[in-house]
Amino acid sequence: MGKVYQRILLKLSGEALMGNLGYGIDPVVVQDIAQEVAEVVAEGTQVAIVVGGGNIFRGVKAASAGMDRATADYIGMIATVMNAMTLQDALEQIGVPTRVQTAIAMQEVAEPYIRRRAIRHLEKKRVVVFGAGSGNPFFTTDTTAALRAAEIDAEVIFKATKVDGIYDSDPKLNSDAHRYQSLTYGHVLTHDLRVMDSTAIALCKENNIPILVFDLSVRGNIHRAVNGEPVGTIVGGSCEVS
Repeated sequence: MGKVYQRILLKLSGEALMGNLGYGIDPVVVQDIAQEVAEVVAEGTQVAIVVGGGNIFRGVKAASAGMDRATADYIGMIATVMNAMTLQDALEQIGVPTRVQTAIAMQEVAEPYIRRRAIRHLEKKRVVVFGAGSGNPFFTTDTTAALRAAEIDAEVIFKATKVDGIYDSDPKLNSDAHRYQSLTYGHVLTHDLRVMDSTAIALCKENNIPILVFDLSVRGNIHRAVNGEPVGTIVGGSCEVS
């Protein structure tokens, strides 16, 4: 048993909410995530969530097809709010008080992002879901996760993905691919391992926020990660490459 985290930021991709569907939101997957979050909240961990929108709309893909990049990114931000509201509903259905805060004002459905209010919600054991990215085009939701984690003084970013950690090559294409247990920020940037985009990694490095990459589809992994059990790959300033 390792470190037990008191305040975490959970980064979920939009694709994670899609499950095995080709598009949209799988209610069963969302309910499973909500249940796992509820378990760690019940044990005293404060949880903030940043969610992507790629299951509904991908700004980069639309821009590559000819749409104005800024417009495409704003549409993507709105998609993340749909996911955030879906997560909020799933959490509140099982009794977990939850607030959605958005970087683009949508006062009829969510609070505006206010740092002090977000921290106060966390202190009151409410889950806070951050939607609409950073509110700025040209920045990913990974960068938003790093930014929000720094702002709310999160101890760690949990990057929940469809793979069980970071590899030196694509494990789907190379059966001999090596999975790292730990990495430095510098190694990730130098070797372009694409854990998160380089802006997000640089923000985490500057603010000394470790990133734990693990497989969301394994039931109980969020709980294991919160309790410091060895799951996935940890990226941090004090980590060695192993």
